[in-house]
Amino acid sequence: MTTTRATFEIHLTPIPAGEIEGAIGRFDFTKTWSGGVEGTSRGLMLSGGDPTAGAAGYVAVEVVEATVDGRKGTFLLQQLGTMGTDGQRLDYVVVPGSGTADLTGLTGAVALSVEDGRHEVELTYELP
Repeated sequence: MTTTRATFEIHLTPIPAGEIEGAIGRFDFTKTWSGGVEGTSRGLMLSGGDPTAGAAGYVAVEVVEATVDGRKGTFLLQQLGTMGTDGQRLDYVVVPGSGTADLTGLTGAVALSVEDGRHEVELTYELP
């Protein structure tokens, strides 16, 4: 396994959720990545619950167009996050089979930390 570190800036845009609006929030997002992952990504997030009360969850999928430690291509990331009385949990993984070009066969997981609005990631990955 190889580990690389990166940061990203995210821009969220709320979009109407149709019939389920109010129960489920829907957002388009874009990210600009810097560091061991250099490039951009765009995706979709669905969320629910009451984050101000500390009880909520979200799912997201994004396509990343980037260079990872010098290897260029695209891949998908999938996120599942929850918060509740028992703490927070985040599963953030590379979608199997999603890598292209120099990133074909990419597998791995992301560890995310957010401090003072700064998003820092550690991508632990394998490439054939």
